[in-house]
Amino acid sequence: MTDIIDPDTVNESAPEPETGRFADRDTIFGDSPEGTDVWQRVPYNPDDYGPVEDFATDFDHADPAYNPNAPEVWKELRDSGCPVAHSDRYGGMWVPITNDTVHEIAYDTDHFTSRAVVVGVGRPGDLAMPAPIGGVPPISSDPPFHGMARRLLLPPFAPKQIEPWEDEVRSLCRRLLDDMGDIVPGESVVDAAVQYAQHIPVNVIGRMLGFPQEDEELFREFVHEALETVNQEPGTRGGIDDLGKYIAAQIEDHRENPRDDLTSYLMNVEMDGNKLSDDHVGGSIILLLIAGIDTTWSAIGSSLWHLAQTPEDRQRLTDDPEVMTFAVEEFLRAYAPVTMARMVAEDHDFHGCPMKKDDWVLLPFPAANRDPKQFEDADTFIIDREVNRHAAFGLGIHRCLGSNLARLELKVAIQEFVARFPNFELAGDTRWSVGQIRGPRELPVRILAD
Repeated sequence: MTDIIDPDTVNESAPEPETGRFADRDTIFGDSPEGTDVWQRVPYNPDDYGPVEDFATDFDHADPAYNPNAPEVWKELRDSGCPVAHSDRYGGMWVPITNDTVHEIAYDTDHFTSRAVVVGVGRPGDLAMPAPIGGVPPISSDPPFHGMARRLLLPPFAPKQIEPWEDEVRSLCRRLLDDMGDIVPGESVVDAAVQYAQHIPVNVIGRMLGFPQEDEELFREFVHEALETVNQEPGTRGGIDDLGKYIAAQIEDHRENPRDDLTSYLMNVEMDGNKLSDDHVGGSIILLLIAGIDTTWSAIGSSLWHLAQTPEDRQRLTDDPEVMTFAVEEFLRAYAPVTMARMVAEDHDFHGCPMKKDDWVLLPFPAANRDPKQFEDADTFIIDREVNRHAAFGLGIHRCLGSNLARLELKVAIQEFVARFPNFELAGDTRWSVGQIRGPRELPVRILAD
């Protein structure tokens, strides 16, 4: 059975507790995997990160021009007959663009490892959490360990556990809308990202984990550091170390003051009769924080960005509330926020692409959702699209285990915003994120008369 692994083997392959990521020691950097936490295949040079001129041969998801224009980039690559783009940046990276190529790599756990899922200048070395565990299990885990780690997180995110949160999310959304103050139709401008979308998942996942509400701003900084500074020199991203220290402190606080929350659950749950190491607990918490925050607020923000430009869709949501069931899936398909990554496990020829061991592979699930071979009128938002087997929550073994929570937050956030402000329009430039999670960071909208 592929989901069973000898825990003794796992313990032998994992770092000793005193060498783990949450231990108090300096990170070791180098130019090879041996004896390092992080290594660079090629020396970092900031001059290598100029503007992209050709995404087919010099792809860069951290180029500021990419996320605002990503659908156009994907279309141009597909239309030019480029199913897999390439880049020498980040020490070598491949980017499948079509639904078929994204799907094939996502399901191929033999040739592609999930040990690291965020592309950066540095790669995990021998002292980092090894495969099949990885640093943020289960998304960084490979089979057969992955199955065990994932099953531990399924119960807290089951539909019956998530459904009771609807009233809490709705109350939160209404409070955020109230906090915008007095609105003068035609004059008042609010930031639907900063004042609204970005508060919702931060609040919810923080409460689920049992973390102090006043730390929400820290979570936003952690997300930025982890996802939007990937082309900076390893060792200069201080927020990553701060995140590790913060999580370690929260684990210790929960050890001294047990309570009924997701952190305590992770600390007490057992895998084959053994409690999880602090590295495993901390890594899963980092996954839940980052995956549960930026992905969802980006989906909410992108959906409101769309509605600000399409009065007919706003009216449809008002006139026919039942259409929301289809609308949520179409928002997810058309504006899927998440691109994940893999590393090439061994040299592999992928349809003529000579992929080398430790090359990065970006998996842009949003691009797969825009493939006309998979979806009719793929670049058109159809609010009541009925056939919609999108890949917004990923493909393969790592399909998002928090999809029930994400759908709930997205649905309620849109419902409450549109109920409060039936008419609104863009009121300035939208600032988009940088990196693997695509969504508005700033979204000024003008509230119009009903």
